[in-house]
Amino acid sequence: MIRRIFQSVCAVLTVCLIINASALRGVCAAEPAVEFTAEEQEFISSHKTLKVGYVADRIPVCFDNNGEPDGVSLYIFERVSELCGMDFEYEALPAGQVTYDYLQSRHFDLVTSVEYNEENKKANGILITEPYLSCRKVIVARDDTEFKQGEVYSLAVSTGSQTLKKVLARMFPNFEIKDYSSITECFDAVKNRDSDFLIQNQYVVEYWLSKPKYENLGAIPMMGLDDKLCFSAVVAYNGGDGLSNEDGATLVDILDKAIAGISEDETSNYIISGVTDNQYNDTFADFIYRYRTFVVIFIVGIAVIIAMTILLLRLHIRVTENRADAKAKGRFLSTMSHEIRTPLNGLIGLNYLMAQNSDDKEKMQSYLRQSLVTAKYLLSLVNDILDSSNLEEQKLKLVPRPINLSLMLDTINAIVTGEMKEKKMRYYTEISVPYPNIIGDEVRIQQVILNLLDNARKFTNSGGMVTLSVTQEKNSDEKILTTVTVSDTGKGMSEEFQKHVFDLFAQDLDTVSKGNQGTGLGLFISRRLALLMDGDLVCESEKNIDSKFTFTFVSEIFDAENQAPAEPIGDKRPRILVAEDNELNGEIILELLHSSGFDADIADNGKKALEMYENSAPYTYGIILMDLLMPEMDGFEAAEAIRALPREDARTVKIYACTANSFAEEQDKAFACGMDDFITKPVDIEVLLDKLSR
Repeated sequence: MIRRIFQSVCAVLTVCLIINASALRGVCAAEPAVEFTAEEQEFISSHKTLKVGYVADRIPVCFDNNGEPDGVSLYIFERVSELCGMDFEYEALPAGQVTYDYLQSRHFDLVTSVEYNEENKKANGILITEPYLSCRKVIVARDDTEFKQGEVYSLAVSTGSQTLKKVLARMFPNFEIKDYSSITECFDAVKNRDSDFLIQNQYVVEYWLSKPKYENLGAIPMMGLDDKLCFSAVVAYNGGDGLSNEDGATLVDILDKAIAGISEDETSNYIISGVTDNQYNDTFADFIYRYRTFVVIFIVGIAVIIAMTILLLRLHIRVTENRADAKAKGRFLSTMSHEIRTPLNGLIGLNYLMAQNSDDKEKMQSYLRQSLVTAKYLLSLVNDILDSSNLEEQKLKLVPRPINLSLMLDTINAIVTGEMKEKKMRYYTEISVPYPNIIGDEVRIQQVILNLLDNARKFTNSGGMVTLSVTQEKNSDEKILTTVTVSDTGKGMSEEFQKHVFDLFAQDLDTVSKGNQGTGLGLFISRRLALLMDGDLVCESEKNIDSKFTFTFVSEIFDAENQAPAEPIGDKRPRILVAEDNELNGEIILELLHSSGFDADIADNGKKALEMYENSAPYTYGIILMDLLMPEMDGFEAAEAIRALPREDARTVKIYACTANSFAEEQDKAFACGMDDFITKPVDIEVLLDKLSR
């Protein structure tokens, strides 16, 4: 809101200046006459060149441009030089060192961009002219900052603006004034919450707020506090070098007359030229920052493609070793090549389109959505290949834990319902689960059911029907047999293909030819998982009529009677500690958490995460997202150390392992170290937020 108000005010002021300047373009004004006294003319004759120090970090007012002075002030200085008949030799003043003693030691005749106020007019060893440029000062804050009367806030001030620091100390006696070496550091301090506000020239603020990095900052004008800039004549005092007081006063009189000879219309033209000539232009780094979400998606896509290439090579070796399956696996390699190239071409094409349409916000959002869908598809391919490889090598292990089957089915229905509606299909459920609290691998059970529902949706035309039926019964061993049936009114399968539907790489060429191509891995994986759960997956189908898949699994009952019921989160959001050593990943997860209403802090290694948790007040953090591979101390060690702390909340805080390594051994080790859950990277944001909310 603050940013929008400030931009509206700036737009109105700029339009007014342009209209004012445009009205004068056709008018040929006479050169203003500047009359100097004999004493002043003598001074001009004996001081043809003056050494002028200029402030080098006030873009676009006054700054160093590749070793040369530039900006609105310099346009005015050149005009002053013409009117008074003296040349100016410029030298940049390093930010943070603009003090009277420094100016004396460098033997400057003049210094620019000095603020016109009583403080400077009364200072020893300095004489100041009338203002040559006046502009409103504005206050900059984060968009989410709320000002409350009586509270203590901090103001960021660059060390080159010591006069402003004194003025602000008088205006805001209860505020803490913080020094920073440059204006850029002041903006960074406010952005990063190290300071609450900064106050600066409107033109300077407008320039920096154009940088994507500061998109969370805004500004509003300050009434009654103008930025009046003038020349300062540095004179000798306390035996130092420099102009005499008399010469300094003469020089100030000469400059005052030259400044008075510049009309308001000329000054307006200089302002417009200086601001428009020095507008902020996005750099490549800005482009990366502005579209950082897409960049991450693109990098993840490339990483997925590389991983898939390696996996395909492994599969290719196995294809050559097993002649009996050579034909089927050869077809698989051809299919996978197509599956990889299609989304890869999509990512490359979207990247080109984004570069071509970087200024079109609507198109950029559309491209980002398409990129996210493509990246998720690539990730699903990698997961299927990993699962099939682990199942064949008997390395995949189930992770049985207490689950609520009813809640899991609610989650599945929430996911599927939208997809069915999008395809204009009818979706029905028949759920009867008298034993919802069971022990099983929730992730794998959900994977099988979702795969069956996705196949039913894929092979059923618009207007068709899909039904999910779930029933339970006790068997002779007092264990629970759960039966999940997914039926559809889709294309059905031939009797010949039904014999091979659960084979690795199996594909119905008839459905492939009609645009329903897949990898031939989903049903193979699903049946292997069902067998691991002491159940099975069977198929019944009639060509061009319907299909029905029945998935069964056996589980034990989980006694939940003595378990404390989960407390609904409601509006209560736990504070989250993120342990992540990759800076970009950390910044993205923080932004996602903040935008979803969670407060979060970040540590860049396990040791720092342990220290932050140990030094926090009890129950400060409700959840820890722990990367496993980090420098100094990995996530396993950090989790063990947190659980061992002598405080009650160390045993109750939720710790979620976050890693790209999704093998069973890693999961077993994570749970052994005291972690509560396991989240694989790239993180599915919807899944993560669902876990955090529960």
